[in-house]
Amino acid sequence: MLGGEWSGTVCVEHETLKNGLIWHREIEYIYAGSSPGKCLVAMFVDLAKIKIKAGDGGAGAVSFHREKYVAAGGPDGGDGGDGGDVIFVADRNLSTLADFRYKRKYAAANGEPGRGNKCYGKGAPDLVIKVPQGTLIKEEETGRILADVSGDTPVVVAKGGRGGWGNAHFATPTRQIPRFAKPGLPGESYDVTLELKLLADVGLVGFPNVGKSTLINAVSEAKSKIANYHFTTLSPVLGVVRVNEEKSFVMADIPGLIEGASEGVGLGHEFLRHVDRCRLLVHIVDVSGIEGRDPGEDFEKINEELARFNADLATRPQIVAANKCDMADEAHIEAFRHYVETRGYAFFPVSAATKQGVQPLLYAVSALLDTLPPIKEYAREELTPEQAQQRAGRQTFTIDVVDGVYMVEADWLGASLGGVNMEDYESLQYFQRVLRSSGIIDKLEEMGIGEGDTVNILGYEFDYMP
Repeated sequence: MLGGEWSGTVCVEHETLKNGLIWHREIEYIYAGSSPGKCLVAMFVDLAKIKIKAGDGGAGAVSFHREKYVAAGGPDGGDGGDGGDVIFVADRNLSTLADFRYKRKYAAANGEPGRGNKCYGKGAPDLVIKVPQGTLIKEEETGRILADVSGDTPVVVAKGGRGGWGNAHFATPTRQIPRFAKPGLPGESYDVTLELKLLADVGLVGFPNVGKSTLINAVSEAKSKIANYHFTTLSPVLGVVRVNEEKSFVMADIPGLIEGASEGVGLGHEFLRHVDRCRLLVHIVDVSGIEGRDPGEDFEKINEELARFNADLATRPQIVAANKCDMADEAHIEAFRHYVETRGYAFFPVSAATKQGVQPLLYAVSALLDTLPPIKEYAREELTPEQAQQRAGRQTFTIDVVDGVYMVEADWLGASLGGVNMEDYESLQYFQRVLRSSGIIDKLEEMGIGEGDTVNILGYEFDYMP
């Protein structure tokens, strides 16, 4: 603790935790004899919101071949280059999403436009974003999972737009001088939530101060902070437990849970998501009675919180470790053993501080892991029919009659209109086909538009000719 006298418990001791599992934010504190100041508090960042934007495709070129002694060389406009993708890749050296607290927008480069002589525009490079292994990427609008970055394979989350066609594509025997080209398509854009779910085989769960940190420190090289007060552990801690030379597993120390954690009470509710991937739960229960708690009641309350957070956790394989048995009487331990085993759970009395009974627990955990499926990975979720219909509805249009002018509002038409040469008849014919295929002309006719009436589309005015 920093020097001086402190009023209240708002300021928490600043400590550099290992493995980069913290970021720092400032909070108010009250210092005796002085005005309010600032204090740094260690925080584990496992949730972040960012915006990603893939690159737009480059526009196709309108160009005609010009060469000495070559008459009527014809159109030779090249296609635009593709926009860059947004790719997420797992980085094993990262263990927190802290970097995304400071940079919120990530955009890939756009493709280059096409050129004459049928030269294609250069495609843009992909934007690669590194995240901790086990990061889920969810679309903020719908909540659907776009990717689970758990393996070593890069994942494309936002596709870049394709480059537009140059006018060389539009040459036909009857249209030999096309003076228009297609613009590039826009790249995909998402507001996404990054949610880190630690990849661990075993998760240690239980009330605060029951000895989870002591146990993981005793069986691995993890250095979780240990102290005799609740919520000593402020962030999940991973440790590799080596059973023998050929076998090991990853164990996670999850900060202590309390009653109401699934509804946001206490500290541990922020980290319940990290239990979600664990193949096996080791439920640590204090049987010493030094805090006047009933182990059976604690055991049931924690299981209720897990089930409320995720119903699947209620069926997750679980081993019960009765900790601090060196300070408990035998009758108390046996009563709790009977309570647990009648509910179908394996029971192991241990003392994490003295390592008493720890080795049999590890052997049992390792043997059970051999029978369980691998760590859960999430598949990409597609849009539901309702969501797809709602999104398709954004391609709709509205038509209002203002002072005899038919005002067409359709933002998506801007891309098509941008590639139209208003002084070229064939280019206007192409745009008219777009209006016909989208249903705009049919709607105008349904509204009773007549010959010579004015149609306003994104600021451009046309006379209607049936």
